[in-house]
Amino acid sequence: MIDRLVLGTGNRKKLLEMESLLRGTGLRLQTLADFEGITEVVEDGHSFAENAEKKARGYALATGCWTVCDDSGISVDALDGAPGIYSARFAGPDADDEANNRLLLEKLAGVPDRERTAHYSCHIALADPSGTIRIRSEGICRGQLRHEADGQGGFGYDPLFELMEYHITFGRLGSVAKSVISHRARALRDFCRQLAQLQQALRETGASR
Repeated sequence: MIDRLVLGTGNRKKLLEMESLLRGTGLRLQTLADFEGITEVVEDGHSFAENAEKKARGYALATGCWTVCDDSGISVDALDGAPGIYSARFAGPDADDEANNRLLLEKLAGVPDRERTAHYSCHIALADPSGTIRIRSEGICRGQLRHEADGQGGFGYDPLFELMEYHITFGRLGSVAKSVISHRARALRDFCRQLAQLQQALRETGASR
């Protein structure tokens, strides 16, 4: 049985969002801050999925615990899918959200609304204490990019990312609504479904011994 999960993230806002989405699973959640001497896993994969799995595998081996990690970002059609896996460091290795948003707007200068389509992706991976990946899930949320930031909520590119059917940015979307329709929420719903199946399989395996 899995009674606790280590969330392999140092992003406080992402941690709070994931804790909210995982609430009700009955799992005790920890973070890497609860362990000493954990070396950061380098995200040098070629896709969100590769990065999520590499982090989950590495942190599971380091902590000896079931570990869930995600990798997410935004892909802009007019930029041939950029920034993609480089979303967090689009404006440089030490870039913050403001710098990344500013660079994205610069690169989209003059691009008309109909060509400012984009999508957020989130890939989640769960590794067991041996480092074996046991769950993979994915969520996507499509929208378009505003010409200027709107809203202070969320993080990353949320103030620019507009859900076209709602005419509102993630930066203005409340946490309750975001916990239903965001890319991470969609990936986590699939993750929780698979986790329940895995828990049942582990119970059956234990009972048969």
